[in-house]
This record gives sequence, structure tokens and C-alpha cells, in this order.
Amino acid sequence: PVFFLQYHFIVFIVSTVLLTLSLLSSGMEGNTDLQFLLVGGDLLKVRSSSWKKTRFYKLQEDCQTMWRESKKTFKSNQTFSIKDISAVRAGRQSEGLRKNTEEQVEGRCFSIIFKGRRKNLDLMASSEEEAKQWVTSLGKIMSNMENLNSQQKIEHWIFNCLRKADKNSDDKLSRKELKDFLHQINIEVDDEYAEKLFLECDKSKCGHLAGDEIEHFYSLLTHRLEIDTIYGEYAKTTGFMSAENLLEFLIKEQREEATLADAHRLINKYELDDKAKEKQLMTQDGFLMYLHMPEGLVLNPTHKAVHQDMSQPLNHYFISSSHNTYLMEDQLKGPSSTEAYARALIKGCRCVELDCWDGSDGEPVIYHGYTLTSKILFKDTIKAIKEYAFKTSDYPVILSLENHCSVEQQRVMAQHMSSILGSALLTSPLGDRMPTDFPSPEELKGRVLVKGKRLTKLEACFGPEETAGDDGSFTEEEEDDKEEEEEEEKKAKLKLAKELSDMVIYCKSVHFNGFQDAKDNLGFYEMSSFKERKAMALAEESANSYIHHNVDKLSRIYPAGSRTDSSNYNPVPLWNAGCQIVSLNFQTPCNDMDVNQGRFLTNGKTGYVLKPAYMRDRGSEFDPITLTTGPWLQHKMLHLMIISAQQLPKVNQKKTSIVDALVKVEIHGVPADTAEKETPYIGNNGFNPMWNENFQFDVYVPELALVRFVVEDHDSVTDNDFVGQFTIPFTSLQMGYRHVPLLNKEGDPLPSAGLFVHIMIMDA
Repeated sequence: PVFFLQYHFIVFIVSTVLLTLSLLSSGMEGNTDLQFLLVGGDLLKVRSSSWKKTRFYKLQEDCQTMWRESKKTFKSNQTFSIKDISAVRAGRQSEGLRKNTEEQVEGRCFSIIFKGRRKNLDLMASSEEEAKQWVTSLGKIMSNMENLNSQQKIEHWIFNCLRKADKNSDDKLSRKELKDFLHQINIEVDDEYAEKLFLECDKSKCGHLAGDEIEHFYSLLTHRLEIDTIYGEYAKTTGFMSAENLLEFLIKEQREEATLADAHRLINKYELDDKAKEKQLMTQDGFLMYLHMPEGLVLNPTHKAVHQDMSQPLNHYFISSSHNTYLMEDQLKGPSSTEAYARALIKGCRCVELDCWDGSDGEPVIYHGYTLTSKILFKDTIKAIKEYAFKTSDYPVILSLENHCSVEQQRVMAQHMSSILGSALLTSPLGDRMPTDFPSPEELKGRVLVKGKRLTKLEACFGPEETAGDDGSFTEEEEDDKEEEEEEEKKAKLKLAKELSDMVIYCKSVHFNGFQDAKDNLGFYEMSSFKERKAMALAEESANSYIHHNVDKLSRIYPAGSRTDSSNYNPVPLWNAGCQIVSLNFQTPCNDMDVNQGRFLTNGKTGYVLKPAYMRDRGSEFDPITLTTGPWLQHKMLHLMIISAQQLPKVNQKKTSIVDALVKVEIHGVPADTAEKETPYIGNNGFNPMWNENFQFDVYVPELALVRFVVEDHDSVTDNDFVGQFTIPFTSLQMGYRHVPLLNKEGDPLPSAGLFVHIMIMDA
């Protein structure tokens, strides 16, 4: 590619070359933050109050790997990738640092938070200035990695594989090292082909590859025949694409309402060759760069930002929601952590659950009652929520309280919420008169709402001054098939503190006694929680009634108590019935969480997605099961070609393990739309498998449909292994030739992996 050919030096040999290339687009060459990390320094690693040990950390020359020196004789030095870091947090924000360090060292502390389930790295610098430097420098290098475009990420990845393959660090590739390199990049070739490739590149006939020979080898390896074909079809101006040629491609293939000005903009933005750019031509490398950028991806770039009407009542939106938010793992003996709240909120979750119990020293705690899950302080949880509530989304957060506390500790809960959340906590209705409907997400920006029991109707806020009175009694709502001891405790009446009751405004928890009773007797702000089996039955047997119920009220669904492993259920049938708060175990990676992430992928990842108009209409006749004629029925034909994949990660890190890649395409939506098709598998090639496989799907209710692309490693004996996936709302698909980025099990991007597809959507 032109990116390499612009430089007249060996592609992987000298560390300064790696540095220059990896930081090319960020302008960080010579940057003091970068130099600080490259030099490195000693930090105190904190594991417990008694385990605090000095370790040396530095950034390696590839600018994407942190190295830690091990003091143990037989233990190899450890590394971790910058791309595996989720966040760097200054101060004593982690539970470990709060518990194991003194308040006076606040300014010297910081934590590195990793993606997935890996434990935090809690560190302490020798001074506050040094701690700030580490936090700032790591933040900048992370930002730089994020800002690399797809092509540069691929180059990064291949560079590092080349470096690893050069076992003796002689800046050359032997035949064996070439074979090792091919294994590392997830491609199996027979010895005859490897030898042929080697001989073709070994121009000097010296038995190893160096300099330009490696460059030539890289070019052969990364050549994409499918791009040749597409580019050749439209490059009609002396072998290059003119702006007019590019415009023809945008209109004819990509089905965009583009203009000549759009074509000029893409050339100016993505063409790498300055001479071609001057003549307003696009080379094949510039064309490939465009296909890797947002304009060329499968997700409509206008849907990445907030693009929906946010002024509708709150209950007119699907709301990203978490169950047992405090848990990091299972709900029998897994750890509870404030970090779990931070992670859920950063993922865009807008409704979190707090299971509150009496703690020692008069301080309420959060944990899964009658189990061995660890406990965290309620006040620490509220502090974490305050810190992370609006990092990803400005729109309101709902605190779903499952309250098992005594009146005394409920008052402590109310005091903590009031003092910590301050003006963000909503403690009275908006406006000066009794509302008849929910406020909108826009009106509630930056606010925290409490969902729980309330002693009086909301109307009492606007009546004569309430007397302090006796504390009322209530039965906690989430009755489930848990242990008998818990059931007995729940049957006993609990007292409710007025201070906590008064904080419940728009989300008053009540029992569900049928749709007619709710319509006749409940206010709009009175909402019910449904265990999954009850909700699924209603969604299947009384879907239209459920939709009408949710036009006026909020519904929260939660997983069955029998899911002790914190597994999840399919949220789609509940969304189809208009349920807004469909709560999942965010701590458990699974297909259902993938679908949930796909549902909330768009609209700026705000955690709020506007329901279709026919699910907001009190007179709606929509029923996802029977699917009669109506405005919801917009029968579309989805024509999809799975063309190829690039740089799939190895599932098994054994040297000889190579992915046998296949692609599944799933449609999730109303029952009539639910479908799945898959390609054959391509053996021994995870680097650049090609299928050119055509699929066709009927989609009847596109506004509720999601498309999930799944890549698996075929196994004829056991279940296929998951490689990566991407889930997207049907209405956010871009037509034409598109790259599909892939996410790992945790929902984080696989840096260089993707699919290349062609999409056509037509009216049936």
C-alpha cells in the first residue's frame, strides 16, 4: 500500500520506524508524554493493605505495549496491550485503593482499568506530579490508538507479528520465521506454497528476506482481489478513479444521494498520494482507505450521533438496563464491586439495580441477599454512580432500588443519595402542577431518578402539606423462585422511611394485577416489574394489551432467580411488546448481551432508543405475533453477499491452531422475521478468507429488526468457537460494499478484524 511505499526503509526492523508509523496520524513524534512512557519508571503496585511492591513499567517501542519487569527469578517479564485498557482513573477511585491506602495519598494514586473481566491494576507513584504524568500520558497514547484508522491498525498488527517472527532479531526473515509469521497472522499454507512465496520475494537469492523483499512480501500478502475487481470497474480515467467515477460508484453501488462535491470531499480526505489528490484522482489505496472509514462502514454514520426525537415522554423509549448491576460474576458467590456500576454506565446503561440490606456500623450495603456474594457499601456505590452516570450519555439514569433495609438504614440511604448526588437527584416533579405524563429524556438530562416504593400517590406532592406520620409498610416486589428463607423474609411486611419514599417521583413500584386493573387504577408513574417468565407469557399471549399498557406506563423485566450463573434471556420478544426497561446481566458476555448492545448502538449510544410510532399509539392494533396489516408492515428484501474477512483473531493461541472461518447472519425481530443462514467454512485461513456467498432475507417489520453478523471457527466434533460479531439495527444498515467491524465477547472492538459485504435492501 501507498502508506508503506512512501517510506524508503525496512518495514519492521528499527524501533524508531515502528514509532514513526504508529504515531504518524497523531503528531506525537517527540511528544513529552510519549517520551515519559518510553523511559518508564517505578510504581508501587497495590494488592492489599500488606501487599504493596515496587514494579518498573515502561512503554515498549511499538507504542502499544506496556512492559513490566518481574522481580521473580523464574517468571518472565509481563506485558499488556494499550488497546486492552478501558480507562485510566486518577485518585483512589477503585475499591482496592480506597480499602488499602490512606486518604492522604489520594493524589499519588491511579488505577488502570482493563476491558473484560481482568482485574484493575492499582498503582501509586512517588509524587502527585508523577501520578498526573502517568495518567495524562497513558490517556494520550490510548486516544492515539483509538484515532488510528482501520488501515493503520492493520499495519500495526502486522508489524508486531513480523517482529515476533524475527526470533533472532537479525532484521531478516528465514524460511522458518516466514512460516511462523504466517501462523501468527492466522493463515496455514502448505510447505510448497510457503516456499514458492519465499522464492518469489527472495530477489537477492541469499536464503532470507530483508528490506524491500519484506515489503514485497507484505504487498503480496495484503493484496485484495475483491478490491481490485470493484476498483477496476470504476477506475476509467487512465487507471485511476476520477471524482466523476467515484460519484458513479457512490450512486450506483452505495445507493447514496451523493453529489460531485461529496466525491471531491472523499478524495481530499482519504487519498494518500498527494499527486493524485492534486489531480482530484483516487488511487486504489485511497479507495481502500475510504472503505475502511465511517463513510464506508456498514453503520449509517448519521446514526452514530443523536438523531432521534428526544422530546417524547420517557416511556416512549427502549432504555438500556442492567440487573444485579453490582455483580462482576455469578449471583451465588461472585464478587460485588462498584467497578461493575462504572462499567455498565460507561457501556451506556441507563437503569442500574441496587439490592440494599442492613450493614454493620449503621451503613447499608449492597449484595445478593442470602448468598456468598461479597458486600459493598451503599454510599460507595452512589459515589461511583455520580462519577460515571453521565460519562457516556447525558440522558437520565434510573436507580432501581430493591430495598430490604430497616427504616433507620433507609434514612441513611436517603441521606447519602441527597448529599452525594446533590442537584442531580430528582426529588420533585418538574413543573408546578400535577403532571399527566412522563417528562422527556431531554427534559431530564443530567438527572438521576429513583425507582422504588412510595408511601403516597404522587398527587400528594401538590396537595396540603403532608404530615410526617408513621412510616408505612410495604412488601418488596421482586418475589422470585429463590431460597425459601428469602421468600419468608419478603412476605414479612417491611417499613418504609418517608425520607426515602419522597425521593420516588416518576418510578413508583407497584404490584401488577392485570392490564385492566393497571388501566383503571394506576397513575402513569406507577410501574411494575415482571420476572422474565411472566413477561414472556404476556408478550406471547397478550402482546397487543402489553403494548397498550406500555404506551402509558413503564415496565421493567428482570431475569429469573434460577439464573444463578447470571445468564441472560432473549430481550427481543419483550421489546416487541413495548417493554422499556428490559434488564440484563451486563456482567455476562453472551448472544443476548450482543443483541442488547446492537439495539443501543445508535442514537449516540445514549441508552435511549425511540420506539416506533405504532408502539406509542394508544389505539395501535400492532401485534408482533399475528402481524396484521398496518403501518408496521413494511416488507423489505435484504440481499446480502458475504464477500471476505480480514485479520480474524486466533481462537486458540497454540502456534499450530488456525481458524476455519464461517459467517452466520441472524435476523432478530418479530417471529416472522427471525432467521439465520451461514456460509460454508474456509479451512486454515483466518487472515483473508473469501466466500462470495449470497443470502436473501424477508424482513416484514424493519423498525424492530436487528441484523447480527457472527464469525465462528468451525469444529466438526464440538460446538463452533466464537471469533467475533457485530449487531446493528436493520434501519441503520448502509447499502453497497461495506466493511463490518467485529467485536469480541466483551463487546469491545477487535482492532483489525472485519468482514467485507455487499448489501442491497429493496421493497418486496
